Amino acid sequence: MTMKPTTYPSYKQKRWPPLLILVPGVVVAVAVLLPLVYLLLRAFQAGPEVFSYILRPRTLGVLWRSTALAFCVTTASLLIALPIAWLTLRTSLPFRNVWFVLTVLPLVIPSYVGSYALVSAFAPGGLVSRWFKLPLPDIYGFGGALFVLTLFNYPYMLLAIRAGIRGLDPSLEEAARSLGRSSWQSFVSVTLPYLRPSIAAGALLVSLYVLSDFGAVTMLRVDTFTRAIFVQYQNSFNRNNAAVLALMLVSLTIVVMLVDTVVRGRTRLDRVGAGSARKVTLIHLGNKSVLAHVFLSLVVLFALVSPLSVILIWFFRGLNGASSITPELLPVWNAVRVSFFTALLATLAAIPVAVLAVRFQSRLSSALERLTYLGYALPGIVVALSLVFFGARYAPWAYQTEGLLIFAYVILFLPQAVGNIRATLLQVNPHLEEASRSLGRNAAQTLQEVTLPLIRSGLITGAALVFLTTMKELPATLLLSPIGFKTLATMIWSWTAEAFFAQAAPYALILVLVSSISVGILLWQEER
Repeated sequence: MTMKPTTYPSYKQKRWPPLLILVPGVVVAVAVLLPLVYLLLRAFQAGPEVFSYILRPRTLGVLWRSTALAFCVTTASLLIALPIAWLTLRTSLPFRNVWFVLTVLPLVIPSYVGSYALVSAFAPGGLVSRWFKLPLPDIYGFGGALFVLTLFNYPYMLLAIRAGIRGLDPSLEEAARSLGRSSWQSFVSVTLPYLRPSIAAGALLVSLYVLSDFGAVTMLRVDTFTRAIFVQYQNSFNRNNAAVLALMLVSLTIVVMLVDTVVRGRTRLDRVGAGSARKVTLIHLGNKSVLAHVFLSLVVLFALVSPLSVILIWFFRGLNGASSITPELLPVWNAVRVSFFTALLATLAAIPVAVLAVRFQSRLSSALERLTYLGYALPGIVVALSLVFFGARYAPWAYQTEGLLIFAYVILFLPQAVGNIRATLLQVNPHLEEASRSLGRNAAQTLQEVTLPLIRSGLITGAALVFLTTMKELPATLLLSPIGFKTLATMIWSWTAEAFFAQAAPYALILVLVSSISVGILLWQEER
């Protein structure tokens, strides 16, 4: 028996959107287009030399490494996240909710902090080599980056897959088991096909985060696009080469998004009826629960306990050392302040875009929404590179100001706010807004008194996610920060670049602590 969840009638406004919604939506879309326009202009300025530069063996090597790293990290993340999601939702595993929280918490650790912990522990002269006096394998290179990026990106896949499992009708799995199939056979033949959209969504997030990562690949010395762009920008007088590399990176991320669309396909996997309201019948693992605990323990050990332990070791070693490691409070305040304003502005900018896409469906509203998602295809270093150009040439009054930095953050993380608000708005009955309009409320009053209170959960989740990712953003901060402006990310980066691991430890701990608050909000919303 197939079922379909209750949905509201198809709702498309026939009237033109009010200017209160349309104008901000257009402004937001135009703002997002600025970095892409810059890249195209710089690429055209380079002339025919562009093609010879693209076809250089070194450039093709960067393309290959970036693609291979994104694919391998995505695959490894799936292999970790899928069993965790199934164990914590479909089995009677003891303390499964605790295990879920522990396996999601690596989200609070930025990749460059994880790399800092790995390098300081396992590099020659690090903690492990000093303690055990043993030769260690080289941690630098592709393998080290694969290890680090997998550990701190798989939670994105985990959250997406858990959301997909939660939406499944448990009667389908129970029917398969009643026909004589084992739990494993039921999972492969019934559950897994229904999870394809969720897996694709998680894979898209992980692969795009890997392509945009700068800190881990730079610290572990892997020549991917982000590192190559930064080197070209810093060390070359020809900024056209940096723009060409950035345009190649944008093209690669767009290809990834197109592949995601193809993988998801048009197959409808939703239910056709009201569905079953009874509780899920949990699978008893028996003796296999020991293996499950070993697997979860290893994941938590490597992704959470180990990096935090290394940071704490360096912190206490610094306390006992001769040099002071008392953290400056100004970088903490700067990081929290710009992250707060970014979350606020990104949420406000996402509201008109989401309302246009859901309540005023048209080619224009669809185009505006898709343009805002361009932020997924624009890594931080690309946005920063373009805004440096625009700021220096056309807006010198904004160049190297906090305002321009926050503007870059909004472009980068706007898709996170739009996605959450849009998903929440789709669940709101449009007739409630119609009733408000029929009672004499105008568009602004209806938005304020009816729509916004009903999508509060989406607003909170989107803002928390934007705040979290802004706190961790590194390349855009390095390139666009005003002179003397420091954040937690830049302080960690500057100290670890000089191998002063003890001095970096307090900033890393503060960043993890503040980020934990945002992750706590996300987990609270996920449980709701």
